[in-house]
Amino acid sequence: MTIEIRDARPEDMPAVLRLVKELATFEKEPEAVEVTETDLVRDGFGEKKRFHCFVAESQDEVVGLALVYPRYSTWKGPVVHLEDLIVTEKARGQGVGSTLLATVVKYGHDLGVKRISWEVLDWNEPAIKFYESNGAVVMRDWDVVQLDENGIENYLNNI
Repeated sequence: MTIEIRDARPEDMPAVLRLVKELATFEKEPEAVEVTETDLVRDGFGEKKRFHCFVAESQDEVVGLALVYPRYSTWKGPVVHLEDLIVTEKARGQGVGSTLLATVVKYGHDLGVKRISWEVLDWNEPAIKFYESNGAVVMRDWDVVQLDENGIENYLNNI
């Protein structure tokens, strides 16, 4: 499989959304995706760019993506957060994920970040093995904490 990694363009957002939905199904939350193509175009290419996206293309088809955005660590300084690295099921095992991860690492290095971080589900052993084999440290003693929209509203209503 010949793979080309490039910066995503607005016209790639239907394929990006398709991959996001494929990931949500894989992660057993097919109904959880609320973002739309319009949101992705606005947030990735608009006046206030909120993320950067790389796509992996093979034979003019988007078969993978890596979506990143800047963060700041009070301990380390500038950080890049890898929100999702997704490879469509039919393209897995063909080097797409490795090539996307290498692109993200080079991107972070070029930005001068001190760390690249992301989450992985504790049951996704193939992904964990992939990340560890590429030098990542999976910190199993940390838990992800989130407030969703309802949680935010409830919190604000109770202070």
